[in-house]
Amino acid sequence: MVVGCGTVQPIPQPAATASVGVTTTPPSPVVAPPTVPVPVVPPTDPKARWTPALFADLPGWLADDLRDVRTAFAENCKGLRSKAEWISACSRFPFAGTVSEQRTFLESEFVPYRLARADAEDRGLITGYYEPLLKGSRTRTARFNVPLLSRPEDLLGVDLGDLYPELKGKRVRGRLIDSPQGKRVVPYYDRAQIDADASLFKPLVWVDDVVEAFFLQIQGSGLIELADGKRMRAGYADQNGHPFRGIGRILVDRGEMKLEEVSMQGIKGWISRNPAKATALLNENASYVFFREIDATAAGPVGSLGVPLTAERSVAVDTRYIPLGSIVYLATTYPNALAPLNRLMFAQDTGGAIRGVVRADFYWGTGLKAGEQAGRMKQNAQMWVLWPKGTVPPPS
Repeated sequence: MVVGCGTVQPIPQPAATASVGVTTTPPSPVVAPPTVPVPVVPPTDPKARWTPALFADLPGWLADDLRDVRTAFAENCKGLRSKAEWISACSRFPFAGTVSEQRTFLESEFVPYRLARADAEDRGLITGYYEPLLKGSRTRTARFNVPLLSRPEDLLGVDLGDLYPELKGKRVRGRLIDSPQGKRVVPYYDRAQIDADASLFKPLVWVDDVVEAFFLQIQGSGLIELADGKRMRAGYADQNGHPFRGIGRILVDRGEMKLEEVSMQGIKGWISRNPAKATALLNENASYVFFREIDATAAGPVGSLGVPLTAERSVAVDTRYIPLGSIVYLATTYPNALAPLNRLMFAQDTGGAIRGVVRADFYWGTGLKAGEQAGRMKQNAQMWVLWPKGTVPPPS
């Protein structure tokens, strides 16, 4: 996901007559309960408010061209095949129908729910992410000497809910060491420690730019073009357990950049002008992502729902408030602009920085142009969830 901070753009108010956003984590080894103290987990945010609405309440609903929705809808249904509330909609959606027939189906089979925090605030933040396209090699060369690392065998995952029911949903990562008191679980190596001795880890592929590799970790997956012209896809495998820290915010706090200057492009520009400070800055973000090779022929990277993402139709959400696979209607603006971006989306991914009720990460697609859009996107937004009619929505 995109790192940093920027100026939030307002949403144009719709006219009164309008009728109108790694990756599946592999199973972790089973380990004995940690002997280190269990961390204090802060309380979760207040629950979301789901308020029934009308399709006429959705800004730009009739203007959204749904021609590419059938692809995202079909992938969504693959990921929701075991969910009883989706069986009817997935079996009856007019995949071969016209845009008008698909819109009519959505209006007749789903109920829009406006999302808001517990305090009734219904405006939130939309950022963007994309799939980078890098040059690389399966073997180390003079040019390709920056590794994308595979998941280490000594990386442990502990689901705290299995040990303490009150911590359900909380997971920590670490490594097992011998101590005078016996075996203990301690935090896994941070970014600086991993990069200081990457030879101890197994590389998946080699690329030629440490900064691009850093941003690929933030995005969670990427395409690598090899010397023979073939492509491989590196997908999220796991993370070292250290909290993500946005280096854009660090640069602002230090007075190195202005808030309105911060974007992925702006951060890369600062690093190119300050190469001697690059390593120290990147190491401020102790979080480190490991990769695995996934299908390079799919239309997009695989999201948390387990299906390929669709450019400009998939979003990452906070699943504490929006169930994975939900249909989301997004009302926001294009990056650094006031032009409306009102779009039917599918909640097919998650991200460590995506925390909150009205919060999403917009998937722009693969390559340079997608990266330019994703890097600039930090917009104000409203969100609705379209839930299957006749079924019970999640507790709110």
